[in-house]
Amino acid sequence: MTPFAYSKPRQIEEALRLAGPDSLFIAGGTNLVDLMKENLLRPARLIDINALPLREVQTTADGGLRIGALVSNADLAWHPEVERRYPLLSQALLSGASPQLRNMASAGGNLLQRTRCHYFYDSQTPCNKREPGSGCPARDGLNRNHALFGASEHCVAVHPSDFCVALAALEARVIVAGRQGERSLAFADFHRLPGDTPQRDTVLEAGELILAIELPAESFAAHSAYLKVRDRASFAFALVSVAAALQLDAAGRIQAARLALGGVAHKPWRRAEVEALLVGQAPVEASFRAAAERLLEGAQPLQHNAFKVELLRRAVVRALRQAAEGVRA
Repeated sequence: MTPFAYSKPRQIEEALRLAGPDSLFIAGGTNLVDLMKENLLRPARLIDINALPLREVQTTADGGLRIGALVSNADLAWHPEVERRYPLLSQALLSGASPQLRNMASAGGNLLQRTRCHYFYDSQTPCNKREPGSGCPARDGLNRNHALFGASEHCVAVHPSDFCVALAALEARVIVAGRQGERSLAFADFHRLPGDTPQRDTVLEAGELILAIELPAESFAAHSAYLKVRDRASFAFALVSVAAALQLDAAGRIQAARLALGGVAHKPWRRAEVEALLVGQAPVEASFRAAAERLLEGAQPLQHNAFKVELLRRAVVRALRQAAEGVRA
């Protein structure tokens, strides 16, 4: 680990003033410290934000929920309002990492996790995401865990977070602050596809700080499910995951649907036209299979991850069935 300066401001304005092109904010550090130990990140200054007033979970004026960026994953997963109103979010959080990591990891930091592509973490191999222009060995190498959708010739890595898949389905917003003021970003716009600049995971500008995540009042509490498929039962990243949420009308037909996928793209993956396909349908196996088939259109498997296509097909159907039945995975 290379030497760095360290600051621990107590005011948001001070944190923003300290931020510069060679500085990074740190909260739980559950990913950032690993990257620094491996010399994959070498910031000149770490700005510890743990003394900032960003630990509240509050109901918003329109009935939604505002989650401070420093709320831990564990506290958020077991928060009474999250368990009661947003069980999809609680399920997703509890499916990720270990209890010890969930105690340390923060809500804001979860949004900024880097990919778990093994080429990215191996400093002895080229990686466009780590060193732009150096190449992507994953395209022709070991790519069992890599993307089915939205990849580019420069990067086929996938986004690792479970929390973010649920936030995408719930259509959260991300509140950020910079020296120019605050702005609110739709969650769908927060993470980027790799394109020809895979080194940028999000649309955050240099020096911008995540203040909070806001959830809309619609929680899909009665009919939602988070399904994660992984190589082992605990402490493993998703091969594929599905956040499914439904609203049913008085006749029992689907009134609204949300589907977000994890482990298959550089960001949580949604297709609005597939969700629209479910509206007005009966919540039955045939409807769910039709949605899964439509979702898989355009999938571009690599040499070693073609199995994820059938895995995803089955996971989508199962997650929608669990959501319709009100069963928590």
